[in-house]
Amino acid sequence: MLSFASDYLEGAHETILRRLTETNREQLPGYGSDPYCESAAAKIRATCEAANADVHFLVGGTQTNQIVITALLHEGEGVIAADTGHIATHEAGAIEATGHKVLTLPHHQGKVSADDLNAYLKAFNADANHEHMVLPAMLYLSHPTEYGTLYRKEELTALAAVCRQHQIPLFLDGARLGYGLMSDDTDLTLPDIAALCDVFYIGGTKVGALCGEAVVFPRGNAPKRFLTTIKRHGALLAKGRLLGIQFDTLFTDRLYFRIARHAIVMADKLKNIFREKGYTFYLESPTNQLFIVLDRETRERLSKQVNFSFWETLDNTHTVVRFATSWATTEEEIEALASLL
Repeated sequence: MLSFASDYLEGAHETILRRLTETNREQLPGYGSDPYCESAAAKIRATCEAANADVHFLVGGTQTNQIVITALLHEGEGVIAADTGHIATHEAGAIEATGHKVLTLPHHQGKVSADDLNAYLKAFNADANHEHMVLPAMLYLSHPTEYGTLYRKEELTALAAVCRQHQIPLFLDGARLGYGLMSDDTDLTLPDIAALCDVFYIGGTKVGALCGEAVVFPRGNAPKRFLTTIKRHGALLAKGRLLGIQFDTLFTDRLYFRIARHAIVMADKLKNIFREKGYTFYLESPTNQLFIVLDRETRERLSKQVNFSFWETLDNTHTVVRFATSWATTEEEIEALASLL
């Protein structure tokens, strides 16, 4: 059975597994104070061109989103997101469970627009009853978005300007950040993201690590006692080395970027195959996620031999599904899928 259901189906890149094995018997300090976490943080600072950045390592995306948002918001405050944003759809109310509301804006192929954000914030402040309402106090973006689309530098710059004008932080979810950075259709670099965002994270779980996300506060602007916040959420690993070794490996010899680029190359090959065989694209995604429209008969036929993700119902007879490539996708898997399409 072939599987293109997601980009975190495999374990970890072999280089990471080798490093974990090589360092297995070392006795190291806990809770992220080991030399591998320190080395990984230094490499991330250098790559981001953010010498003063605070870097913290967490296990997974939902955990990271919840902790960062909780740490930055006060009582009675909420976070703005696209209505398709991960925190608004597929995180089981994790943000709301902390007492903070997710305030949604209409998406534009997964993205939030600066004009919509500015209008929303202005309307809130102009409302005579705003003191009785949840205060929009933070912006959450994902890059790539849930539709695999990317913010242009101009778009992210405009959003950052609105956030500064209204004095709210901009948080970028980078669960699949590597795939966005290595797309042919991007003009954003990691230093650009560090310069424009107040906090973001570099996803490892979906880009070659067993698990792990690296949270970056690029100007040394982590909230006071952020480590304590992580601990209070039960998210501080005693064996923090497990995350440090992985990110130290990913940011050695540009491994993170090389394996992310591989997924883009595989996605481009798959995209060409779908086009050649006459399949319909729901939208154009420049990253590793392809959204294809299937009629009921084709979906049922393919699902017997290929795993892919249901995305949404388009009409009574058509469904949007997602095919995702990853750092581990092989040419042989692409060719095998092509023979079934």
